[in-house]
Amino acid sequence: MKMEDCTVEENVQIAKDTYKMKIKGNFVKECRTPGQFVNIRIGDGREYMLRRPISISEIDRGENLVTIIYRIVGEGTKFMADIKKGSEIDIMGPLGRGYDVLSLKKGQTALLVGGGIGVPPLYELAKQFNQRGIKTIAILGFNTKDEVFYEEEFKKFGETYVSTVDGSLGTKGFVTDVIKKLQAENNLVFDKYYSCGPVPMLKALISTVGEDGYVSLENRMACGIGACYACVCKKKKKDKDIIAYDEKKVEYTRVCYDGPVYLASDVEIE
Repeated sequence: MKMEDCTVEENVQIAKDTYKMKIKGNFVKECRTPGQFVNIRIGDGREYMLRRPISISEIDRGENLVTIIYRIVGEGTKFMADIKKGSEIDIMGPLGRGYDVLSLKKGQTALLVGGGIGVPPLYELAKQFNQRGIKTIAILGFNTKDEVFYEEEFKKFGETYVSTVDGSLGTKGFVTDVIKKLQAENNLVFDKYYSCGPVPMLKALISTVGEDGYVSLENRMACGIGACYACVCKKKKKDKDIIAYDEKKVEYTRVCYDGPVYLASDVEIE
């Protein structure tokens, strides 16, 4: 993990309230695992006290570049959208634990499921799987057509489906509606799933396809390095834990440090 002033190579809008930023810095040499994130300092003053955690969408170690995709949700990200090409930006990263790209072998199939701003970290995962000869099926969920991004980029790696809540593009409804449709048509065969998105989506996904996969959590983070315990979630009790500890004992995991990616069977999604 490094903390350094990096250069913004690009910062452009790609969908409604959604921007793509390319950042150049030496920290990129340490970026290897899809699903990690960077913590960005906003501005030079004290108006934005906390850094903003943003998932890494693409890694180019040859050019020392990472791509992040973010949505305007408040004053901090609104400030980010106005950052110009050539500006310096204070980056801490890479942070967290990402997806296990060695969890599948050549010839197997990965189901990638992303919801909204949970889509970006799956792009680097799709790219690395493709390089290793692993097939990908991507299902991307959004609220409306205006918010859709990276559909064509995912199509370069494999089958790609889009759902929108209002039905303005792709399947009307949620990512699980696409999954159920493909299951009913016997067109969905995969070895393991890899997901990132809001809690309701993750819970519905687990309910639909089980726990044999990975989830990336979007808990609110403060420090980004596991020091403040602001982003904890509950660990699931295993049989050995039930024997060893009191039933009322609750164990927590720090999403920013131990995650944000977990086996779906390891954490309570609430």
